[in-house]
Amino acid sequence: MVALPRTILVSACLLGLKTRYDGECRENAAVIEYLQNDGWTPIPICPEQLGGLPTPRPEAVFRAGDGASLTPGEGQLVNNRGEDVGFAFIRGAQQATAIAQICGCTTALLKERSPSCGVNSIYRNGALVKGSGVTTAHLKKAGLKIFSEENLIVKHLKHKEGE
Repeated sequence: MVALPRTILVSACLLGLKTRYDGECRENAAVIEYLQNDGWTPIPICPEQLGGLPTPRPEAVFRAGDGASLTPGEGQLVNNRGEDVGFAFIRGAQQATAIAQICGCTTALLKERSPSCGVNSIYRNGALVKGSGVTTAHLKKAGLKIFSEENLIVKHLKHKEGE
């Protein structure tokens, strides 16, 4: 294991990489500022790419369950063509977990609402519901502390109110 100083896994799309299903990014200035100001070394990941899916790729949503239930076989994750893509999401989550361990990451900052990276919410059958993405579930099981860009914004606002 290579121990880098203050490493953190980060959803690559939040850093400006065009890794989303639609080939776009969700660059987030607050995330980048937080990483720079707090001295983090970001380790960018896109679990869907790590799982072997192309970019762009058909959008995927849960038909049943969430990331925590997909591995035990209770959940179902399909793309908008109706194809089961759960296996690729699980493989990507396993690879992301391995990267976290290799780089000594104990924390991850992930994209909310993503079927891979959702921390507090995901889409199931077209509705936004409470739940976690596949990679988030794997990383939590491995003991990582996980938060999303939305948690970061709330933390930032609370800090400003306290000034």
